[in-house]
Amino acid sequence: MNKKIVRPDFWDDNESAQSTLKRRAFLQDSIDSWNTLKHEAEDINVLLDLLEEEGDDPEVLREIEHDLISLKERTFSLELHALLSGEHDGNNAIVSIHPGAGGTESQDWAQMLLRMYLRWSERRGFKSEIIDYQPGEEAGIKSVTFSVSGEYAYGYLKAERGVHRLVRLSPFDTNQRRHTSFASLFVFPEIDDTIEVRIDEDDLKIDTYRSSGAGGQHVNVTDSAVRITHLPTGIVVQCQNERSQHKNKAFAMKVLRARIYEFERQKQAERFEEFQGEKKGIAWGNQIRSYVMHPYRLVKDHRTNIEVGNVDAVMDGEIDLFIDAYLLAGVS
Repeated sequence: MNKKIVRPDFWDDNESAQSTLKRRAFLQDSIDSWNTLKHEAEDINVLLDLLEEEGDDPEVLREIEHDLISLKERTFSLELHALLSGEHDGNNAIVSIHPGAGGTESQDWAQMLLRMYLRWSERRGFKSEIIDYQPGEEAGIKSVTFSVSGEYAYGYLKAERGVHRLVRLSPFDTNQRRHTSFASLFVFPEIDDTIEVRIDEDDLKIDTYRSSGAGGQHVNVTDSAVRITHLPTGIVVQCQNERSQHKNKAFAMKVLRARIYEFERQKQAERFEEFQGEKKGIAWGNQIRSYVMHPYRLVKDHRTNIEVGNVDAVMDGEIDLFIDAYLLAGVS
C-alpha cells in the first residue's frame, strides 16, 4: 500500500486515493495499537523479573496488577476491533425502530428501545441524531430513524438488528395484566461517497409535508419535511429533522442510499443462500432478545444465552455485554 501511495499516478483518481489513504491510516492505527500493547507486556515481564530477584515488594505488586488489568481491557478491545472486519463495520450507522402489532403497548416499547440506544451511544461517546420521528397517538412512537456517528458504529450496532420482545405489566391496562410487545430494529451502514449507488431521479417520488411531533417552533408551520419513495424497490424514507426542506431532502437521500445498498446486498445474500440450499425464514416472532419485567426481571439474548438481571441498567444503555458476546461468538 505504501508503494502504491508514492506512485506518480496515485492521485489520478482522487476518490480511490482518498479511500486508500483512509484504509492505510486504519491499518497503521491497528498496527501501532498492537505494538504498544506488545511493549507494555514486555515492560510487565521486566517488572516480574525484578520482583523475582528482589522478593515480594507490595508497591511493585500493585503496579503489576494495575498494568495487567489495563492490558487485559485494551487487548480485549482490540480483539473486538479485529472481529469488526466487515466491509462497512467502521462506518457510521443508520438505525430504524418499528413497533409490532399491539398499538400503544408496542409503540411505547419502541420508545423505550430508542432511549436505550441513544443512552448507549452517549456512553460510548458517539453522536446520535434523529432523522425522522413519528409519534404514537397516545404514547410511544410509530417509527423512528436516527443516525449514530462514531468509530465502528455500524460494526457494533449490526449485532442489535432483529426483533426485541418485552414482557411486563402494562401501564396502559387498567386491570394490570401482563402484556408481551415486540419491536424490530433495522441497522444500515452509512455509505460514503466513494461507493456508487445508482439512483435514477425518474425512479423517485418526492413529497413534502408539514413536520409533526417534537422538533421546535418550525413544526407544522412550513412544508419542510420530505418523503422519498424509490418506486422500483418500494423503499420509503423521510426526514423532518431540519428547518430547511433542502437539508431534509439531503438527509433523506443519505438514508435512501444506505437502504438501497443494503437491499441489493441482501438480495445477493439470499440468492447465495438459495444456491446453497440454506435459505432460512425470518418470522416476526423470532426475537433475538427478551426483556422480562414481570413476573421476574431478566434480559436474555437468545443467540448467545447471555442473561442479565439488572434490567434497569440494560434499559439505560448498558448493552455492551450482549454486543461483545455476539461478536465473539461469530453469530450470523
